[in-house]
Amino acid sequence: MRFSSFALARRARLLLIASAVSLSACGISQAATLPVAEPTTDAALSATSGKASIVLSGGCFWGVEAVYRHVNGVISATSGYAGGSAANARYDKVSDGDTGHAESVQVVYDPAKISLGQLLRVFFSVAHDPTQLNRQGPDTGTQYRSAIWFSDPDQQRIAAAYIQQLNTAKTFRTPIVTQLSPLTKFYTAEDYHQNYVRLHPYEPYIVMHDRPKVANLKEQFPKLYVEVR
Repeated sequence: MRFSSFALARRARLLLIASAVSLSACGISQAATLPVAEPTTDAALSATSGKASIVLSGGCFWGVEAVYRHVNGVISATSGYAGGSAANARYDKVSDGDTGHAESVQVVYDPAKISLGQLLRVFFSVAHDPTQLNRQGPDTGTQYRSAIWFSDPDQQRIAAAYIQQLNTAKTFRTPIVTQLSPLTKFYTAEDYHQNYVRLHPYEPYIVMHDRPKVANLKEQFPKLYVEVR
């Protein structure tokens, strides 16, 4: 039987689960020594509704996308790739870990309803572990690195100030390794990756690593949490 590159990569992820049981609870709850505080530097809410976007990388894009689909004020969350070129922005190539891309999520939001700082607080609190270098749980490689891709100086300033704030407060047991990089281009991932958690809720990888993130969002940020529309 022949398998597509996606099927092979997906099977490899599932096989990792057996050796990652001890890591299944590894995440923000174990990485943080203090609650992730609100950012002291942030953009004020806009007086009028509109659209803004930020691209975030925090390991497998399935779980990060799922978290932001449940955040009030988020208009859309799209899985894709950032950090590399268009020539090989495909899952079968990115999965090799040598294209320069990171699995990423483009979060489009209404700046009248939620601020960039609030989105970043979710990112550092429940979306991933910002202290893991080039990995998240059982997924390893630079394609799973933690990164914030800014598109203007304000985004860079707010993100940099927040990372410094959390590190200074020693919020986590070890320093944050999240990269702060300018966004050159975001490449939307293949259709079968979009809304993956909702479409495959009982897949073992999803049950172990991604659904708990959404549950943590609901528990820690009840005022931000919304059911997926």
